[in-house]
Amino acid sequence: MIRRIFSYAGQYKKYLVLAALCVAAESMFELLIPLIMANIVDIGVAEGNRAYIFEQGGWMILCAVLALLLGIGSAKFSAIAGQGLGANLREAEYGKLQQFSFANIDHFQLSSLVTRMTSDVTNIQNSISAGMRPACRGPVMLVAATAVAFSINTKLAVVFLVALPTLGICLYLIIKNVRPLYARMQNAIDLVNRIIQENLTAIRVVKAYVRGEYEIRKFGEVNSNLQTQSERAFRLATTNMAAMQFVMYGTILSILWFGGGMIRVGSMQMGELTGFLSYVLQILNSLMMISNIFLMLTRSLASGKRITEVLDEEIDIREDRAEDIEVTAGEIEFKHVYFKYKEEAAEYVLSDIDLHIRAGQTVGIVGQTGSAKTTLVQLIPRLYDISSGELLIDGIPVWQYPLKHLRDAVAVVLQKNTLFSGTLRENLLWGDKDASQEEIEEACRIAGADEFIGRLENGYDTEMGQGGVNVSGGQKQRLCIARAILKKPKVLILDDSTSAVDTATESRIRKMLSEKLPHMTKIVIAQRISSVRHADQIVVLEDGKICGVGTHEELLAHNQIYQEIYDSQKEGADL
Repeated sequence: MIRRIFSYAGQYKKYLVLAALCVAAESMFELLIPLIMANIVDIGVAEGNRAYIFEQGGWMILCAVLALLLGIGSAKFSAIAGQGLGANLREAEYGKLQQFSFANIDHFQLSSLVTRMTSDVTNIQNSISAGMRPACRGPVMLVAATAVAFSINTKLAVVFLVALPTLGICLYLIIKNVRPLYARMQNAIDLVNRIIQENLTAIRVVKAYVRGEYEIRKFGEVNSNLQTQSERAFRLATTNMAAMQFVMYGTILSILWFGGGMIRVGSMQMGELTGFLSYVLQILNSLMMISNIFLMLTRSLASGKRITEVLDEEIDIREDRAEDIEVTAGEIEFKHVYFKYKEEAAEYVLSDIDLHIRAGQTVGIVGQTGSAKTTLVQLIPRLYDISSGELLIDGIPVWQYPLKHLRDAVAVVLQKNTLFSGTLRENLLWGDKDASQEEIEEACRIAGADEFIGRLENGYDTEMGQGGVNVSGGQKQRLCIARAILKKPKVLILDDSTSAVDTATESRIRKMLSEKLPHMTKIVIAQRISSVRHADQIVVLEDGKICGVGTHEELLAHNQIYQEIYDSQKEGADL
């Protein structure tokens, strides 16, 4: 896990090395200071040699200054390495998300993906920035200080043989129990993010239904859960400090007890005991650093596991069999296509779909809610992959097309219309970043968007706001259609994309699409029969199966389901 995470350090690996070298050198200079201090006490002070005291004091100051400079360098390099690793991890995660199919995204909650790219990555980068120094310094100080302590007085250093195993056992027990608590804490953050995301996304619904107090209570529950999980994790983690201090004070008292006895019998000098105690403190401080690093590492490993789950997610829509070909006409054929969202699912969402759409045709798809109309058209640009059967475009299986070429040739205006922060023009240029002003205006005329753009304060340079909040639902739909037209696709799929516009405007859009884009294959999913009655052929779906294909007149004469839909809408219109 650790090696996998550090493999993303990339160009920042050199800063990790520099930080480690600085810390090691700093530790060595700090280790010299107690030795110099012991010499000052035992030689300079004992003999009253002032020149020797000043000389050794100068060396002590030099060691302290060098240690300070190296400490500043290690902090700088650690910060660069930590932030750089974090940036690379976020970039790798985000890049992997762009490869996800709809099915891959369905494996994770959106709030969890946000947490994995923010909180989890922050845990790791903070572990590097704040933990690099103690992680390198602790072992160096421990080994060196222990060696020097044994060289000063072997008998007295035996105290460590009791202290170190005691601390090690305590640390093991703490880490063993705190690791699952950190994982639960990150999951609790997922829940908090999910509630916040849902509330902010549906804030208009919340206010319309006066459900603010309910949402506050719901947030309070997940927030309390996060607080509880965090308290449990950090409460257990803080026992590390208590165990550390217990061992530290016990060790110091033992050394003072035994060292004092040695001084009384003359087997040890006061300067030796002073120097020995200095090394004892350094050893104990290094042990504290190491224990804190283990705790930090435990939390980072919990976050690292969540990050690698995203990075290791197997992309179910692959291009390994793709060839360098492009869609040329837009003819579509389904041959006994079956589809289900998960392999282990008991039933198919789409069953035995046999359908042929000629290039340039306008095809309507109707059916009751839940009949899998949207799922059917999402198979064409491979937003999902079929489970069995064949799906051909221009006589070639869709898996032979590179995804970029395929999705450039198939423009989908989804049910949920999405606009991005920025100007109206910037949103339209998603269709074609190199489109000219004339092409933009023509696409807007076809989509009926020119009717309201002229009334906007800044025209095409009007800010849309987040999610396009500055325009109405019908205006947003027309802008999304214009954006799709700018792609100049071979196949245009409108998934109930005119539901928020009036019938007169919808009729004008349909007429413009027919007149201006006669060679483009157009697939229209609609709830209203009036939206598809002029189509070359209409497909009737029921429970994921095709129950009829024909013109409006043919279906009205012979298809019972179509007749029922037509009659229900006619009755509604009469009312």
